[in-house]
Amino acid sequence: MTDHPGRIAVKGELDRLIAEFFRAVSFEEGATPAYENIHGLFIETGLLVKNTTSTPEISTVSQFIEPRQGMVRSGDLTRSNEVELCESTEIFGNVAHRFNSYAKSGTMKGVPFTARGMISTQFVQTPSGWKISAMAWDDERTGLSIPEQYDPALSDSS
Repeated sequence: MTDHPGRIAVKGELDRLIAEFFRAVSFEEGATPAYENIHGLFIETGLLVKNTTSTPEISTVSQFIEPRQGMVRSGDLTRSNEVELCESTEIFGNVAHRFNSYAKSGTMKGVPFTARGMISTQFVQTPSGWKISAMAWDDERTGLSIPEQYDPALSDSS
């Protein structure tokens, strides 16, 4: 695959979308998360799929935001930070896919939490630019670890 200028520009736009998503769901204690910014990152019918249990939780952007805003307003969720660790992005014409590892931490009901997992994100080129069409994720648990090539502690990438 050649890194021609067009591909580099598209990759930069996809990097921006993912970085903005993580910024929107991350906030320090006393701050307000920018959940509303998520709407502009997705196509109108975009989906978010939390697939960490036996039954996937499939949400529209609004359905994803509402319970999180409720947890912040109630004081249950007082801090959250999500970051991308490693990624692989494939681009073909007007579609793209990113598979990435991520780490999250926060405080829920006064108890700190941490987790890591993998996210699969699909992007589409629209008349208004690149947008996320779907994002699905699963978290590590007993018997399921981030693949070595996506684990910065284990990968050979420099």
